[in-house]
Amino acid sequence: MRKIAEWILKLFGWDLRPFTPTEKKYVVIVAPHTSFWDFFVGKLFCVARNIPAKFFIKKEFFFFPIRRALRAIGGIPIDRKHATNVVAYSVELFNKTDDLVIIITPEGTRKRVNKWKKGYYFIAERASVPLYAGFIDYKKKTCGIIKQISVTGNYEEDFKHIEQIYRGMSGKRPKRFNLYP
Repeated sequence: MRKIAEWILKLFGWDLRPFTPTEKKYVVIVAPHTSFWDFFVGKLFCVARNIPAKFFIKKEFFFFPIRRALRAIGGIPIDRKHATNVVAYSVELFNKTDDLVIIITPEGTRKRVNKWKKGYYFIAERASVPLYAGFIDYKKKTCGIIKQISVTGNYEEDFKHIEQIYRGMSGKRPKRFNLYP
């Protein structure tokens, strides 16, 4: 499957960055997230790089007959009306397992937002797992996981570094991407 996923991405002109983590548990944020196609590019990247990624998706998508398929590809249902519990739930998942990779789009939606959600940061901090920066840059047709992000407990300061990582990247729909926290 790895070779097929890599072949599909390369067929469509994508350049994949190498990534070989030493950890078995970590959080990856992925931005820009401006299109439904981000999921397919990201999922193919994870398969190509052998990253057993899980992702949150609103619980409304978990209905028969696609519920089983979503779980099989790594979907974790989330009730977005009770988002405050997502951090605690995620920390619990990390504490229960020996290996877990959670992919999070901090924008939380494909629409333009004025503020990124901060849950990814608190999940990494409270679960004591590394936080990585992943990206899908449509302008350069490049995707990957490029850097581990320091989680110091000072979100505002740490976000300045995150902002620098994503500056200049372009989503499929560039006007929907906003870095402002």
